[in-house]
Amino acid sequence: MYKAIITVKLRPSILDPEGKAIEHALQSMDYSQLSGVRVGKEIELQVDATSREEAERTVNEACGKLLANPVMEDYTFELQEL
Repeated sequence: MYKAIITVKLRPSILDPEGKAIEHALQSMDYSQLSGVRVGKEIELQVDATSREEAERTVNEACGKLLANPVMEDYTFELQEL
């Protein structure tokens, strides 16, 4: 059994309106030293697999098919053996 922690972010070339809104809010709160805000999401799930390779393959497939939009988003993940 493994735990996968997946991070999904918009590709750098894709406009991030939520990140821009947060950046503007931070600057209006006098945090002018903070910039370049990009928003992503973290997904945590458990993988029932007999090997790390099988768990990696399963998570990669799930990310490519559902958890991330491969046209607009990049993803990374780490596996922890439970």
